[in-house]
Parts: sequence; structure tokens; C-alpha cells
Amino acid sequence: MANASDAYLRNAVMTATPEQLHLMLYDGAIRFTRQGLEGLETHTYDAAFEGFSRAQKIIVEMLSSLNYKVDRALCNRMAGLYNFIYRKLVESGTSRIPGPAREALKLLEYQRETWVMLIDKLRQGQDSSVPSAFAPPPPSFEGADATYGALSVSG
Repeated sequence: MANASDAYLRNAVMTATPEQLHLMLYDGAIRFTRQGLEGLETHTYDAAFEGFSRAQKIIVEMLSSLNYKVDRALCNRMAGLYNFIYRKLVESGTSRIPGPAREALKLLEYQRETWVMLIDKLRQGQDSSVPSAFAPPPPSFEGADATYGALSVSG
């Protein structure tokens, strides 16, 4: 069963648009933040650590995917928001207090709703000529030292 689930997830990721991939990142960050909060509430601190750590990794991935060449001001604001969310997750994980993670969760849920509205607007054909500030720049194949990022969304 795990192989079928893994194959489905792999297929979903490989066929998704950049906007859908970003939505998947929000979904993962929300899911893992909730798992971290559940771990705090049940005093299973290893589960809290695991959930918050995975959410933090997703936030770092979202931060690194900002394309400053498209809209520097927007990316600076988003970077500030992602850094704030990251710090709140770290604060909850280290202090074992759920309040900061709940604040981060509210922001993630709000951003996800906003992102869904943007996707719907793009599907309606409005602002479809605007490039995504969240898509990473295309890789440059010039030179032998090109590096690639990796993302794991298992769990």
C-alpha cells in the first residue's frame, strides 16, 4: 500500500504546476505544524519536535523559492513572513509552549487561503501574464558546478 501511495504522491508532484506545488507546500507546513501542536498537547515531545522540524524545513524551502527578479518588494515581504513563521515554530519547539505555533498555524492557513484565491483568479484568465514571484528561476546549465535543490514531502 505504501508503494501505491508513494507513486501517487510522486505523480502528483511531477505533474503539478508551480502554483499547485506551492499550495502543496502550504498543506504540508500546516499538517506538520498541527502534528507538532498535537505532540505538545499530549506531551509526546519527540512527535512535537518531528512535526515542527518538518514544518520548518518546508518554510525554508518556500523562502528559498522566492524569485526576487520578478518582484523584489513582494519577495522581501514574503521572506519576512516566512522568517517570522519559522521563528514561531522554533520558539514553540524549544519552549514547549503551543501559543507561538498556533500563531504560525493561523498565518499559514491564511496564506493558504490567499494562495487558493490567487490560483482561482489565474484560472479565470485574470493576470495570467504576470509571472509567478514564487517560482524559482530556471536552472542555468552553463558551467559544470550547477547545483540542484531537493524536496521531500513524505509523511
